Amino acid sequence: MCGIVGILQLDGSQVDLRLLRHMADALNHRGPDDEGAFLDGPLGLYHKRLSIIDLTTGHQPMEVDGFTIVFNGEIYNYVELRDELRAKRHTFRTTSDTEVILRLYAEYGPECVRRLNGMFAFLLYDRRRGRLFAARDHLGIKPLYYHIRHNCLLFASEIKALLRHPEVQAEPDPESINDYLTFQYVLGERTLFRGIGKLLPGHYQVIDCSTGQRRTTRYWEPGFKIDQHHTEEYFVEEVQRLVEDAVRLQMRSDVPVGAYLSGGLDSSVVTLLAAKLSGSPLKTFNGAFRDGPEFDESPYAREVAGHCGAELLEVVPTEDEFVDLMPTILYHMDEPVAGPGLFPQFIVSRLAARHVKVCLGGQGGDEIFGGYVRYLVAYFEQAIKGAIYDTNEEAEHVVTFASIVPNLHFLRQYVPMLQQFWRSGMFEDMDRRYFRLIDRSGGAISLLTPEFRARYDGEALFSRFQDVFNHPRTLSYYNKMTNYDLVTGLPALLQVEDRVSMASSLESRVPLLDHRLVDLVTSMPPRLKFKGGELKFILKRAVKDLVPTSIFQRKDKMGFPVPLHSWARGRSRQFFSDILLSRSCRERGIFDAEEVRKLMDYETAFSRRLWGLLNLELWFRMFIDEATATGRSGIRCRGDRPQHLAHTAQTRYRS
Repeated sequence: MCGIVGILQLDGSQVDLRLLRHMADALNHRGPDDEGAFLDGPLGLYHKRLSIIDLTTGHQPMEVDGFTIVFNGEIYNYVELRDELRAKRHTFRTTSDTEVILRLYAEYGPECVRRLNGMFAFLLYDRRRGRLFAARDHLGIKPLYYHIRHNCLLFASEIKALLRHPEVQAEPDPESINDYLTFQYVLGERTLFRGIGKLLPGHYQVIDCSTGQRRTTRYWEPGFKIDQHHTEEYFVEEVQRLVEDAVRLQMRSDVPVGAYLSGGLDSSVVTLLAAKLSGSPLKTFNGAFRDGPEFDESPYAREVAGHCGAELLEVVPTEDEFVDLMPTILYHMDEPVAGPGLFPQFIVSRLAARHVKVCLGGQGGDEIFGGYVRYLVAYFEQAIKGAIYDTNEEAEHVVTFASIVPNLHFLRQYVPMLQQFWRSGMFEDMDRRYFRLIDRSGGAISLLTPEFRARYDGEALFSRFQDVFNHPRTLSYYNKMTNYDLVTGLPALLQVEDRVSMASSLESRVPLLDHRLVDLVTSMPPRLKFKGGELKFILKRAVKDLVPTSIFQRKDKMGFPVPLHSWARGRSRQFFSDILLSRSCRERGIFDAEEVRKLMDYETAFSRRLWGLLNLELWFRMFIDEATATGRSGIRCRGDRPQHLAHTAQTRYRS
């Protein structure tokens, strides 16, 4: 895993190597093993390397026959592709996957990305054609950000590297702020920073180096072309085969490999398969809080580790660490996204990095196989509606009221969510109902100032949501929900996966996001994927002989919960107060201080409202206020810790 930076001077001027290196130095944590630069007049590329495959000859930037690349990621099928290219008379001077990309491009041009199985973001310079080729993997596992000025085009693996360029100003994007308050991520190409965008998953760009003209192509997206010809047994066998093959491919490494093990179904499947392939007891990593059983999955993790003979290393994230590390974590994130599970995930990655250099995880299983309880909530309402009115809004009945009843026990711990969901709008159109399920502004609107509320356009946000949700290929409610989560929510979770691992110079791999598996599952009839309203039905059938029975029988899906509500009104209250009730936060004009104070007193367990507010205010302080105060677009940092955020709260908290 690595960090990359690119500068293209559109006025033809020479790239300043010192500036290029200065930008890349913001990515030291992504690549502590090696670095290199490439300059060709107005184009400059820089690479920070974390060595995983071909430790001795994989130096970058790598040049082959007039093509030069800086690459972040891993190509898991590089061995097979190398054999294919050798048959076409290509010769290789390294054993790296990086050279495979270069020679694949020489053979197929930009369409080479369709043949790659892996996680990747890269910049490839084609000197002969005078063009720069930028690409990102199918699901968006690896990041690539860009900024366009009238005289230059910039690329980087993380936003903080772009902010080191003197012409990039750290300014908030108002529309993106609204996105974050609604979803806790930003829709589409935009980021929270005005003028900084991201190359979307499954896309590539071809840039003319002389004119700066860009052509963007979407080379892959979830298909949802339903295969009505194959049986349930066929799909079960194919899922089993592809999951096993994905883990096999992603075990390829020239350094030690371990696995995250939460005790949930997805991480258990990955761990159990990896343990079979490991030449020695697999090292696995778990984190849990000691604030009650609802915050602790470790007994399940221990059972899985014992079942496959893996070594389990555990860590207990603490309240002290939360206060100490939140600014550092947000610095690494660049933008606030996702929920409080980010904090313990950071702690577990730090533990894993002390023992291995590569770690497999189960990320993506909920989106691919339908593991979110909100799918069950949505279909429960649809089943009631259909039973009452004798109607069906889909081409076929995915579930009926009678078939879904046996699985309703999963909703027991979600009664507060159901009460909130059914408070208004019951039996509205499917898009409106799912928007209500994922809209996190419902409980947060009262926390906003009247002035900010007046600028918050919920209907405009809903319209943009509809553009994604009502994809013409997704005819069933189930496919609409899972497709939306695949192309919006999943990239936000993968941003967390990338940043918390890279912060510790650890490579995180996600076998369940092999695009072949996604292509297979999205082609299945929805009635097979969500049979009787059972979450992850097809995956459970495929791995029933692999996973211990207790994992299948779990009814307490957790998702790394954090006891944030109790911390906010306990010993850490001063930390929350110093951030959210501060003068700078009040003057920002987004949050109503009195309502925030009430939230700190009455926030409920597992809610994400307080987390969302805390992260947004910390982001403003770190990235926006610092730039305004100093006139600089970057932020000062010593090692991997931001210097400028004074933690008076930490001192008070400990005293």
